[in-house]
Amino acid sequence: MAKKGKQRQSQPKRSSEQEQTATGATLKELLGADTLQKLKAQADELKSAEADRKEKQRLQEEEAKKQEKKRLENDFSYLLENSDNNWSKYK
Repeated sequence: MAKKGKQRQSQPKRSSEQEQTATGATLKELLGADTLQKLKAQADELKSAEADRKEKQRLQEEEAKKQEKKRLENDFSYLLENSDNNWSKYK
């Protein structure tokens, strides 16, 4: 079923001067130098925080692998299943 009677209102047209300033100016030109410095500093902080978080996660995973390996090395059935079956080499 189609809706009747509702039409989209057109947006007011911009003058050519407003279009040139809106399209010609970049965000860097519109913002002040101090604002840009703050944004860059914030971006650097976020990048370093993300790198720290990834490094901590990697270290935790590495520690978990070490713990699992140590646990398996103390499990006799695991060692027996994964050892070399050719015992004659060790005579």
